[in-house]
Amino acid sequence: MPWLWALAIAVTAAGAYWALVVSPTDWQQGETVRIMYVHVPMAWLAMGGYTGLAIVSIMSLIWRHPLADLTARELSPVGAAATALCLATGSLWGKPMWGTWWVWDARLTSVLVLFFLWLGHAALVRAFDDTERGARAGAILALVGIVNIPIVKFSVDWWNTLHQPASVTRLDAPGMHVDMLYPLLTCALGFTLLFAVVVLARTRAAVMERRVRALEMARARRLDAPQ
Repeated sequence: MPWLWALAIAVTAAGAYWALVVSPTDWQQGETVRIMYVHVPMAWLAMGGYTGLAIVSIMSLIWRHPLADLTARELSPVGAAATALCLATGSLWGKPMWGTWWVWDARLTSVLVLFFLWLGHAALVRAFDDTERGARAGAILALVGIVNIPIVKFSVDWWNTLHQPASVTRLDAPGMHVDMLYPLLTCALGFTLLFAVVVLARTRAAVMERRVRALEMARARRLDAPQ
């Protein structure tokens, strides 16, 4: 964990310096283009993290693995935070570009739905006194909500939206100059490492908490047992 924390912080710091200081401004957007270096990685993490949530939910439902339940439980608050940052930075970017903080187009609305799915999962798994029931309910919600991920991804292609289409993942021609692409990918790697280490740290703490509770319950049973 210490090495992973150090690597995540180092890569994120290098990406932030590259993006905010070294990379050039856009000829149309000016300095506001630098919001991209946070907004785009957060969007990727919001979708990728929810895909990971669906995977551990499948593991929970099929193999009944308690570690999958704990990982899903600790993943949803982090995913919700990343999605909230995506929405917030998108609004900050949209105001100077579109002249408004928010529009109800397909991309923005589907990301908002994704945010509510994250929040719903975080609340649902904590709504039951029986942790197993909460984990099952959360897993079902996560698998139902996975249908929203392709909607988020392809909404700019399926509908006419204000949001620009994909530029980094285009295969036919590069949509971004390398002076902006490389710092963006570095920031994305740094934020991904931070995302992963936070989830791992939360899951590790949850495992230790469960062990402590089990020890306390065993101690209480021994004290209540007849001598």
